[in-house]
Amino acid sequence: MTAPIRVALVDDQQLVRAGFRMVIDSQPDLEVVLEAGDGRAAVHGLAAERSPGVDVVLMDVRMPTMDGLTATAAITAAGPCPRVIVLTTFDLDEYVLRAIRAGASGFLLKDAPPEEMLAAIRTVHAGDAVIAPSSTRRLLEHLVEVLPPDEDSTRDDPGRLAVADLTDREREVLVLMARGRSNTEIGQDLFVAEATVKTHVGRILAKLGARDRVQAVVTAYETGLVRPGA
Repeated sequence: MTAPIRVALVDDQQLVRAGFRMVIDSQPDLEVVLEAGDGRAAVHGLAAERSPGVDVVLMDVRMPTMDGLTATAAITAAGPCPRVIVLTTFDLDEYVLRAIRAGASGFLLKDAPPEEMLAAIRTVHAGDAVIAPSSTRRLLEHLVEVLPPDEDSTRDDPGRLAVADLTDREREVLVLMARGRSNTEIGQDLFVAEATVKTHVGRILAKLGARDRVQAVVTAYETGLVRPGA
């Protein structure tokens, strides 16, 4: 029998964690193995030798002691696993995009239905990123609009150069990725096999230096290849 996906819950509200745990532990292929009430406790818990291995972290943004953005950067800097899903309230967390830059693998709206949360955990564990739901795409567009520009204006230059290095077909695939299309849907849109789409996606990630689809989509928005609301 395949081992369950091991999940960590990081949120300063105990009732929120309890609700998430109840939903997650109800699934035979998922298991909550770690809880933390702030980012520092999460980082220490994940690093502790006695702590069970964790595959996916659900990370709240606004917490005392250490916020979710700082914790996400620390966790992803330590290695490719676990993967982090940022919990956001959409209108308030305008800096969540920085967590994606730090290596988070997607967004999950706090008021998302349980089935969407479960699907997000499985998707991220499988090595993909959570960008398909329309709510997540709208969130990306919202964040790109409200995020203040970086103090170093040259930061975007590598991204622009990388996008310029994409082939016409790769740009088409990246635009469809930014619209939340899955590999299967992209293949249908472009009349190519799904395996061909996967090859294009892999090349796009390599050229952009992106960890996953979310970071590639952020680059598409930041460089103007995709416009919010377009």
